[in-house]
Amino acid sequence: MVKHLILWKLKDELTAEEKQKIKQEIKTGLEGLLGKIPGLVEIKVQIEGLESSNADLMLDSVFTDEEALKGYSVHPAHVEVADTKVRPFTQIRLCLDFNQ
Repeated sequence: MVKHLILWKLKDELTAEEKQKIKQEIKTGLEGLLGKIPGLVEIKVQIEGLESSNADLMLDSVFTDEEALKGYSVHPAHVEVADTKVRPFTQIRLCLDFNQ
């Protein structure tokens, strides 16, 4: 199994209300990919961080193997969510992938 973790920081110019709406749309979009992408075993988006956090949201996902993770990155359903709900609103993305 391969763990795929992403931390995002949203763009500073967004209002608190915009950030909350965007975070919910990212969560709905990404979690909605379960069952649509081969090899995606688990996917969860955390949008309610504590005040001590310096990231706005986190993707926590599990894939059967590295090939499944590679397939996810180019899968049309994932690309649509990334291009419409994530990338336009984020300024920083950190990723950590590892074998579980």
